[in-house]
Amino acid sequence: MKTKKNIIVVGPRLLISLDKSADRTDAGLYLPPTVKDKEDVLGGYIVKTGPGYPIHDSPLMSDEPWAASGKETRYVPLEAREGDYALFLKKEGVEIQFEGEKYLIVPHSAILALIRTDIVE
Repeated sequence: MKTKKNIIVVGPRLLISLDKSADRTDAGLYLPPTVKDKEDVLGGYIVKTGPGYPIHDSPLMSDEPWAASGKETRYVPLEAREGDYALFLKKEGVEIQFEGEKYLIVPHSAILALIRTDIVE
């Protein structure tokens, strides 16, 4: 039996693959990890996004606040999309390793800027 693992990003968070070209200077020299540790802003490509910020119906507004509403949770979508290049605050990210690859899970609020490539004809 074959199995496949998937990462499901929860809430207003992003799964980011770090930009490997940031390991080198423009001249092609590799930077040591101590130099990279001092940087406050990192960049990488967004691999997955969470559903967004949840919107909850207030139980205080219903006649029976103890009863389950039976409605699905609604979300305010994130501005970031898969494939975008994100500049984000390093201190907000949590590093994980999944199937041999290193990723960062970053809250949407830590994103400083997005670079999106659009195809123009």
